Amino acid sequence: MNKAIDYYSFTTIEKQMMEKANLFELSFREVLAQHRSSTGDPQTKEIVRLALEKLKASGKEVRIYNSSKHLLGLAVDGIIINDGNPLILKKNIEIALSGRYAYSVTEDHLLYFATPIQDQYYQNAYVYEFVEDISYFYVIMNQIRFILFAGAGGFFILITLSSLWIARNTTKPIKLLLGATQSFSRQEFRRVHLHRKDELGMLADGLDSMGRQLHDYIQYQKQFVSNVSHELKTPLAAIRGFSQYLYEGENENKELQKVYAHLLQESDRLTHLINELLLLSQFDKVGSNKLEVEKTEINGLMQQVATSMGAKAKDKGIKIVFMDAKAKPEDKHIMGVHANVNSMLMSHAIANLVENAIKYSVSSSLIELKLEHTSSEIVIRIRDEGIGIAGDELEKVQERFYRAKNASTANGSGLGLSICKEIVERFQGYIDIESQIGEGTTVTIVLPRV
Repeated sequence: MNKAIDYYSFTTIEKQMMEKANLFELSFREVLAQHRSSTGDPQTKEIVRLALEKLKASGKEVRIYNSSKHLLGLAVDGIIINDGNPLILKKNIEIALSGRYAYSVTEDHLLYFATPIQDQYYQNAYVYEFVEDISYFYVIMNQIRFILFAGAGGFFILITLSSLWIARNTTKPIKLLLGATQSFSRQEFRRVHLHRKDELGMLADGLDSMGRQLHDYIQYQKQFVSNVSHELKTPLAAIRGFSQYLYEGENENKELQKVYAHLLQESDRLTHLINELLLLSQFDKVGSNKLEVEKTEINGLMQQVATSMGAKAKDKGIKIVFMDAKAKPEDKHIMGVHANVNSMLMSHAIANLVENAIKYSVSSSLIELKLEHTSSEIVIRIRDEGIGIAGDELEKVQERFYRAKNASTANGSGLGLSICKEIVERFQGYIDIESQIGEGTTVTIVLPRV
């Protein structure tokens, strides 16, 4: 932009100087013609004097050179000076004697403009040069630059602020809608409303309607499961009781006894499933703030679980090893490792994970329970040497009723891990699972430490 201003500005001033030079050339030629008509013999000094008298006010300085590039006459500020020693730009004189205009601008903003003057034989006999002070021109150009750059800066600031305002008013509702969809994916339904009548407002209304319908449907589904579980509990208890009575009373027919044993086993499995469904329905109804939470020592809690599950593991030839947390130098002032949990529910979650490890491990293998801690977290690790879980199923196994493809080796409802996840998340923790097929699984529970 700066170069464009300079180019067009100098083009304009050059045009003005050329028009001015043409007028001065005509005046100089008129002096030559008048002198020839009156004397008939060219006299250089007289011509120069007459020309200076006529043109001395045409510029800050006026100069006349001959074809040998010698200064013949000089006028400064309208006064003819006989013995002057001005700055002479010889290159300008040489160009003018070749028949072209020539000009140069010095550092003090003086314009030297030279034009050739031809005699009656059309030869470049003289060079007429005038000097103009164009500092005013630079002042004007600087003002123009300042206005342009100030305007450009203001325009840039305006565009930036406008872009930020537009981006804010566009991205903010998009972020709101994105947050709503993420909440919906976690089954956390909330109202979504934008005070807009454009496409984003219509999308928000659609999401809000979808969220309400999903919420109602899921609540209906959970209520249905809860009601069915309650209704099945009583008749299932009766079925189990009769099955046990028949099993214990049959001592003669071994085949019939096997049928009664299978019926009793399936009754126990259904009872376990219904109890888990009822536990899940309680989670759906009760908020985290309504659970009975207390400061619990996790070392002792895990030791109780390891002891209670030891007999079941021993029946399958599996050994459970518990490694409690070792005190760190910086934790000498802290007695034990504590977390704010419901001890009964937390025991249930850990026991459920240990039971899974027993269920999917082979005989003579090892299950390791390990407790670690930092200043802010408690880490519970349960590692087995069982059948493992495929990598693409690690996320799915925490969903309700989902069972891994290789889980058919043992009975299960597909609710155990989802219940553990619900319990741990109610206490602001999370579960992480690492596993490889044929090598075993490590389930990690992370809880905030108090």
